[in-house]
Amino acid sequence: MSKRIENALLLMWIFAFTATLGSLYFSEIRHYEPCELCWYQRILMYPLVLLIGVAIVQKNAKIAWTTLVFSGIGTLTSLYHYGIQKLDFLRESAPACGRVSCTGEYVNYLGFITIPFMAFTAFVAIAVVSLYVLKLIKEDHPA
Repeated sequence: MSKRIENALLLMWIFAFTATLGSLYFSEIRHYEPCELCWYQRILMYPLVLLIGVAIVQKNAKIAWTTLVFSGIGTLTSLYHYGIQKLDFLRESAPACGRVSCTGEYVNYLGFITIPFMAFTAFVAIAVVSLYVLKLIKEDHPA
């Protein structure tokens, strides 16, 4: 496995680990109770820390297919979640989400950075690096 692929896997792991620590900070230290959509995003992000970590140890670049699927679904979920927070026409039709409303904003940095936006950014970053790894694999082993 090339050094570029190893570095890309490490970068994906750093993104996933940072996002996981961030979500745990908001729930365990700031005591923000996650809504249902936040839980779905956590379900998609948390395993990536372990999966990518194992892939780094095993030098398994093919994990990029798995990370692409997880991050793709996570991107769509967090984009929808961000949309129901920020867009009136989506907020009005948003489903009830359990004890905590999915339209609520615990944080709103600079007027647009909410928790789902942060998750969206992490998922997109992981997806982009996953595509880069797949490109590098193809370059190393042309069909």
